[in-house]
Amino acid sequence: MELRPASAPAAEPRSQEVTDWAARIGWVVGLLLFVALLYWLMRQGWKWRGTLQGDLPEPSAPPAQEESGETQLHADGRYHGSTTAGQWLDRIVAHGLGTRSRAELTLTEAGVHVVRPGAKDFLIPAAQLHGARLDKGIAGKVLTEGGLLVITWQLGDRRIDSGFRFDRAEGHAAWAERLEALASGDSGVAGPHHQPVATPERDT
Repeated sequence: MELRPASAPAAEPRSQEVTDWAARIGWVVGLLLFVALLYWLMRQGWKWRGTLQGDLPEPSAPPAQEESGETQLHADGRYHGSTTAGQWLDRIVAHGLGTRSRAELTLTEAGVHVVRPGAKDFLIPAAQLHGARLDKGIAGKVLTEGGLLVITWQLGDRRIDSGFRFDRAEGHAAWAERLEALASGDSGVAGPHHQPVATPERDT
């Protein structure tokens, strides 16, 4: 009698995994709520900082070109924000100074004109300049060494640093040198205050 091998039992069909859409939707909604909460907290922190800086006067608007004198330097680039001088994380947000934007800088006898498309323009008056330097970071923004022009100036009772990065970074050094000279009282232009004062001879 011929023996035949017993046939293997047929594999039971596996049921298709059912997607738990309720759990997935719950995770997505939870993530969106978490992101919205973070954004709300950031907005509240921004408003709170602005309230604390309410005593800061609004910067002057740049005067018309014909009232400003001859253009001495000009550059296009980005405005990266302002902070309390020497404290690169203590960001100034009042009066739109916390808004990063494109910027067009023009140096005249009146000071540094900062023109910002989509944000408030402002003037850094020549009389309020305290100096300028090359740096790598401001207001939480970190760039390469010397990749930022930081202008130190007076706004009301507060000395602040404002950071700019030009489209052509090699222009930073010329601006820093010129602004340092202006801050030290050397305008580079001979004027009455640069003329030697004659001393009358005294009888001996």
